[in-house]
Amino acid sequence: MLAVVKKHHTNTTLFEVKGDIPAGVMNYLQREFGQDVAISEKDEELVNIFETDWYKEITKTTTPGDTLKIYRENLGLTQTALGQKLGNFTRQKISDMENNKCSISKEVAKKLSKIFDVAMGRFL
Repeated sequence: MLAVVKKHHTNTTLFEVKGDIPAGVMNYLQREFGQDVAISEKDEELVNIFETDWYKEITKTTTPGDTLKIYRENLGLTQTALGQKLGNFTRQKISDMENNKCSISKEVAKKLSKIFDVAMGRFL
């Protein structure tokens, strides 16, 4: 479900609420914004991000170190914790890999792929 609230007397969207919207929230939106609330049961078409021009442009400039940092931060790991998971790598070694001061070997990429459950090619 999608609820869209538009600014009064314009077609400019003020905000959108997506997903399973509780009845209390819908009642509030309709009471507060009246006819400016549009409700749609139809979900928008999903887009495969890997096929977008934006993704293709970003990947041209993203380094293996950038990728490593993104995956590490998404799992909430510190550089020290990731180093321990890799087998006694120092925090500095992880930092050097993230900052592209040293490359990520195929052996390390293989370990990273297991830790993050992704293809090892993302780190090479």
